Amino acid sequence: MNFDELFGNFPALTITGLEQGAIYALVALGYTLVYGVLRLINFAHSEVFMVGTFTALWTWEALGYDQNSPSPAIGPLILALVAGLVVAAVASAATAVTVELVAYRPLRRRNAPPLAFLITAIGASFVLAESFGIGTARAPFGMPVLIPSETAFTVFGAAVTNIQLLILGVTLVMMVGLDQFVNRSRLGRGIRAVAQDADTAALMGVNKNRVILLVFVLGGLMAGVAALLWNVRYGYTKFNVGFLIGLKAFAAAVLGGIGNLRGALLGGLLLGVAENYAAGLFGGDWKDFTGFVLLIVLLMFRPTGLLGESLGRARA
Repeated sequence: MNFDELFGNFPALTITGLEQGAIYALVALGYTLVYGVLRLINFAHSEVFMVGTFTALWTWEALGYDQNSPSPAIGPLILALVAGLVVAAVASAATAVTVELVAYRPLRRRNAPPLAFLITAIGASFVLAESFGIGTARAPFGMPVLIPSETAFTVFGAAVTNIQLLILGVTLVMMVGLDQFVNRSRLGRGIRAVAQDADTAALMGVNKNRVILLVFVLGGLMAGVAALLWNVRYGYTKFNVGFLIGLKAFAAAVLGGIGNLRGALLGGLLLGVAENYAAGLFGGDWKDFTGFVLLIVLLMFRPTGLLGESLGRARA
């Protein structure tokens, strides 16, 4: 154990962990929304994220940017980021809705058992991943460097870059926006009503199928935003890029309390920071291992997660 590495780089490890955790949190929101309403673990959500990474890349290529392109000026940069964000979010939302309509809705109509939903979710995940794997020859794709990483300021000697600020800022804005939408809007009340009691909500005039579609749209939008931030930060994508991210995002959702929007944010940030601390203490090979060990240990003492409040009980 390298305590010198951990304590000597503690501020830097914390900042990087929050940055990584923010991306986990955005993806985790899709898991927690779907579970909160349907009690379904949507394992295809990791591929919803993957679709967003590719569509953002293709959008930038259509605008004339590739790995060798110089960083654009502020005007074209904003255009490229906004275009990539919109296309990635729409593509991810459309993918999520397609999975719901094609894979899950027929099962609900037939009152299929939970195991059928689980197997279908895993199958949909593999179908999407392998479709992109075949279409891209399973090769990794690099991203154009739209935003060069530059130090914005330092905290206790640790550099905070412009990209880290972008990721944390966008994540907080999206989280607050989603939280307010679910807790304050009329459509949000419908989501919470179906999450609490779908049959009673239907008797009160709430269209369950429309609410479920809305949940998948919202989860897809969050995954699309996370995909764009991933592209900007890590600069590559691949057909299976969503696999490990999806597992970690699901772990983050469970860690914070699956079905709880704020729990997804807390769980994602905590997981990202814990992974980085473990990498500093034990080495990079232990990074992924430690995050899941943390999840197991916490659930032993608090099975409902850190916050543990279901979506159906969220207050307006």
